[in-house]
Amino acid sequence: MTTKPPSSVRKAQENTLEQTAYACVAGIPASDPHDLDRLGYNIWLWLKQRRDPLEMAVKTAGARLLISEDEAVQRIRTKLQEQGVGDL
Repeated sequence: MTTKPPSSVRKAQENTLEQTAYACVAGIPASDPHDLDRLGYNIWLWLKQRRDPLEMAVKTAGARLLISEDEAVQRIRTKLQEQGVGDL
């Protein structure tokens, strides 16, 4: 049985919501890199819609973080403010 190589992944362009979302979760300790992918995706959705509080986006991601969710929210909020995202 043979397997195909994984699909290639294109990097998000600079100054996009995708780049902002994934950059703000980079460096957060997690059990698996895919947990940060899920967290970044949920932050991207939050940036697009802004329906719920940021805390809800982190909880919804279900990422297995090695820090508390409160600390993760604080780190994400700080990085978003550094990138100029308002209304936090």
